Amino acid sequence: MYLVTVLGNLLIILAIGTDHHLHTPMYFFLANLSFIDTCFSCTIVPKLLVNIQTQHHTISHTGCLVQMYFFIALALIDDFLLAVMAYDRYVAICLPLHYTTIICPQRCVLLVTTSWLCSHILAFSLTLLMSQFSFCASHSIPHFFCDLLPLLKLTCSDTHAFQIMMFAEAALSGVVPLTCVLVSYAHIIHTILRVPSAGGKHKVFSTCGSHLSVVTLFYGTLSLVYYQPASSY
Repeated sequence: MYLVTVLGNLLIILAIGTDHHLHTPMYFFLANLSFIDTCFSCTIVPKLLVNIQTQHHTISHTGCLVQMYFFIALALIDDFLLAVMAYDRYVAICLPLHYTTIICPQRCVLLVTTSWLCSHILAFSLTLLMSQFSFCASHSIPHFFCDLLPLLKLTCSDTHAFQIMMFAEAALSGVVPLTCVLVSYAHIIHTILRVPSAGGKHKVFSTCGSHLSVVTLFYGTLSLVYYQPASSY
């Protein structure tokens, strides 16, 4: 599964990079998403495979913090990029005559750069706070990688300030992009319903159907894992 994930994403990047017909904003965002997903898999799975192969289930304190940092940062970039791609589809379908003006190359780079910058700032702030905690209880992490909630359960330091920051960042990085996605698709659906022919509706929807599937999978799995009582995590 790891090889399929990495090779699949690298093939997408290669296809987009080598075919000049795909040098458009939509595929520029897709190439970035594939690159992020490749890094995402490489943050967790190689260490997991080593642990399984060697039966040596350990990770250093620094290694754990580094893994947590990249996990948070890459998850947030995924989140922001999906919102950017929803906005791109909104402009393409609802404002087609203004598309080349609004989604110009400079703005594409700005949107992606902003997504990267914000994600790394948010991830760094949480990781910095976590690095100051003491772990005086069990050092056995009940998970297959260094995630926030399992690590919080092991610390004996006061986590009140950390939890406030974590929930604030979750609200900022979760609610804002999801709202952007929902508003964009509300406008897209409204535009699709105004298309007279069934063939025309299918053609318009086909340009954003795959993105909508990825958004559903992304937010669906996030809600299943994280939006539940801490006792059942």
